[in-house]
Amino acid sequence: MSDSNIIVALDYPTSDAALALAKQLDPARCRLKIGKELFTRSGPVIVETLVKQGFDIFLDLKYHDIPNTVAKACAAAADLGVWMMNVHTLGGGAMMIAAREALGSQDDRPLLIGVTLLTSMDQTTFEQIGLQGSISDTVLRLAKLADDSGLDGVVCSAQEAAQLRSQRGQDFQLVTPGIRPENSEQGDQHRTMTPLEAITAGSTQLVIGRPITAASDPMAAFEAIEKSLN
Repeated sequence: MSDSNIIVALDYPTSDAALALAKQLDPARCRLKIGKELFTRSGPVIVETLVKQGFDIFLDLKYHDIPNTVAKACAAAADLGVWMMNVHTLGGGAMMIAAREALGSQDDRPLLIGVTLLTSMDQTTFEQIGLQGSISDTVLRLAKLADDSGLDGVVCSAQEAAQLRSQRGQDFQLVTPGIRPENSEQGDQHRTMTPLEAITAGSTQLVIGRPITAASDPMAAFEAIEKSLN
C-alpha cells in the first residue's frame, strides 16, 4: 500500500488512455482515482486491472440512494479490492451508517468517506438548490454528520481543511480535489489551492487530475507536484 498523499484522477474516456498513464506511474508514489466516466465506460474490470498492478484505488462514484441500495453498492466495491470509496453525505445519516456497516470491521477494509459539497459549487448554485446559510457552515455540519455516522473522513475543499482538521481531529481523512499547482488553469473548479497550501491547511490526500493528465508531459507535471511537497 502506498503512503503517498497524491491521488491521480484518471478522468479519461477510455481504459486504454487510463492504463497508458498508469503504466508510467509508480504504485509506491501515488494512488489512483476512478470516477464516473471511466467506470461507466470500462466497468469493474478497470478497477480490478489496476488493483492487480499494485495501485490503491479510490472509487469515486458518490453513492447516493436509499440505505439498502448504497450498502450493497459499497459491499460490491469492497469486493473489487478498492482502497477507498465515497458516498454523498446529503443522503443522510441512516444511509451512511448502512454503508459503513456493509464494509465490516476488519483492519484491511476499504476507507469510506463522504462528499460534502462539490468543489465546483459557488454561492449562487448553493442558494439555487435551496440550501441556506454559508457553504463553509454547511460543509462543517455535513462533516460532523459523516463522523457521527462512522465514516473515515470527507471529500472537501482545501479551503475548509484547516477548520475541519481542528474540529474533527487528526485521524479524520480530508480528501481534497480542486488542487491546482501555481500558474495552472482552474477549469470548472472554484475553491482551489496549491498542493503545498492544501497539505499545510490539513488535507490528508490531494486529488489531482487535469494538471497531470492534460499536461504535455504528465510525468514531468507529476514530479513537479511531488517535488513541491518535499
